Amino acid sequence: MKKDDGSSLAIGISLGLVFGLLFDNLAIGLAIGTALGVTGVFSGKGGKKE
Repeated sequence: MKKDDGSSLAIGISLGLVFGLLFDNLAIGLAIGTALGVTGVFSGKGGKKE
C-alpha cells in the first residue's frame, strides 16, 4: 500500500480557498476544501485498492 504524500490535502485547501474567495465565505470554503482533501477525493487513484 502506497502512502499518501499530502498532495490531495494541498489541492483541497487550495480549491477551498479559491471558492471561499469567489463566494465571499472563506471559512466555509476552507472547511469544505480540507474535508475533501482529507478524504482523498483528489488522490487520482480512481477508487482502485492496491
